[in-house]
Amino acid sequence: MFINKSKSQLIKYFLLLLVFQSFSITITFAQQSHLSKSINYISKFIASDYFSDLKKTNNDLALVDTIYLRALQFNKNNFSETLFDLTMAVIPYNHVHVRFPLIDAMVDYRLPSAEEDIYNGKNKNLPKWLFFDTPEDSFGDKDKLAHFFGSAFISYSSNFFDLGNLIGYFIEVFEQDFEVQNSIDPRDLQTNILGNIFGQILKDNKKVLPSDVLIIRSLIFFRYNL
Repeated sequence: MFINKSKSQLIKYFLLLLVFQSFSITITFAQQSHLSKSINYISKFIASDYFSDLKKTNNDLALVDTIYLRALQFNKNNFSETLFDLTMAVIPYNHVHVRFPLIDAMVDYRLPSAEEDIYNGKNKNLPKWLFFDTPEDSFGDKDKLAHFFGSAFISYSSNFFDLGNLIGYFIEVFEQDFEVQNSIDPRDLQTNILGNIFGQILKDNKKVLPSDVLIIRSLIFFRYNL
């Protein structure tokens, strides 16, 4: 069965609205205040001297687990809120330029974030060595954490629809049609899948840690390439 271009575009925008709706339903007015407090708490923790000291003796996957457990403690073991708050807190940007193709307009969209000095300190300390092929530069894979926790949130929190499997397609459509970045990174989509897996496992096993799933990508590579 073939879908013409116009129908394909309609399907794309429907999926975008569906995912945005899942986020908007989650953030009620009462939760906005909590979200802000949680983002500040997580950002301050990552930017802290204590976390800087942890970086000297722990690998980055262990640090991701530490951030996750600290956020979970702050949210009193509410896993859905923790995953969503982490998604917003670890985004290494505080605004995005979004071009809306239907009206051909560019909008500078401000993202929830901590105040500038904490935000900068958080970005400096974000774990970046997540995979075997992490780029060897100052940024590394810092952007992959938001992909991972965002996919985990959607996968874990979806009760009526398994939205976890849509996140990869959503990211692809968003980046192509809304021009957040010029090209799609297949490693982003692979990280989305890992986040989906983490969210699904978390439904049955509350003791699973992010590193238990993030390491899968590297293990598969070395299993079949050594």
